[in-house]
Amino acid sequence: MSRRRPLNEGATRTQVRASATPGPNTPARAKPTSRHEPTARARREKPPRRRRRAAMKLFVIAVIVVASVVVAGKWILQWSYFRVQHVTFVGVHHEPSLRVLDASGLEAHPAMIGLNALSIERRLTQFPWITGVSIAKHWPNSIVVTVRETSSVAVAFSPHHVLEYVDPSGRDLGAAPIGANIPTLQYLKPTRATWPYERAGAGAAYVASQLPAAFRAQVAVISEDASGQVTLKMTTPVSFILGPATQLHAKFVAIASVIAHTTLRPGDVVDVTVPDELAVTGSPPS
Repeated sequence: MSRRRPLNEGATRTQVRASATPGPNTPARAKPTSRHEPTARARREKPPRRRRRAAMKLFVIAVIVVASVVVAGKWILQWSYFRVQHVTFVGVHHEPSLRVLDASGLEAHPAMIGLNALSIERRLTQFPWITGVSIAKHWPNSIVVTVRETSSVAVAFSPHHVLEYVDPSGRDLGAAPIGANIPTLQYLKPTRATWPYERAGAGAAYVASQLPAAFRAQVAVISEDASGQVTLKMTTPVSFILGPATQLHAKFVAIASVIAHTTLRPGDVVDVTVPDELAVTGSPPS
């Protein structure tokens, strides 16, 4: 004999299942979380302590290794093998090589790593002829020093009646031989017994530096007076009055034209102060 299930019992279970199943309009309940349980976002934003400690250890180790390498490298580069042993000078023609080497300080075998090129250049440019220096290092222990020298454009007598070379800026470069085949500078009526060609007589030195090849070899004397008027005395002898040391290109063109197309007698004076209005006069009365 079969036993029947009460109707109300089945209905009750169906109602329970229906009530347990959320409907479309039933709001979803948030899953409760513990206050001490980190969320996934918190885990991404805040790394664990172990990870931070490991990164800090790696950083400290890297710093120690780099510092050790730098210190060891500096210590090794101070060995005598890495000090200046071979020095080559290029371009030294007018200054004594031994004096230049001694002034450079390279004979003391400084360390290659600490070589100060600016300090060496400052010491060497104290020589009159030297205007610049460049230094090339060739490891482990060789140095090439390239020297730039100025040029002499004229000679002039010092207050002690010694013939000296003169550079384009009027600087005294040192003793010159008597009979040097370049123009001689004269400053007329100097106010003091000093070297005038870097100051009041600088115009004469500048003119000497600008002389064209067309007649440079014919210029014997370049004189300048207290008012800045410059005169060229040629080997013929003929004189050309330039006036102030300006418009030199036009004045030199006029001089070259006169030399090429005019018959001049010894002692003639040609005024080219205004290049387009030349004036030729005879020799001044003695």
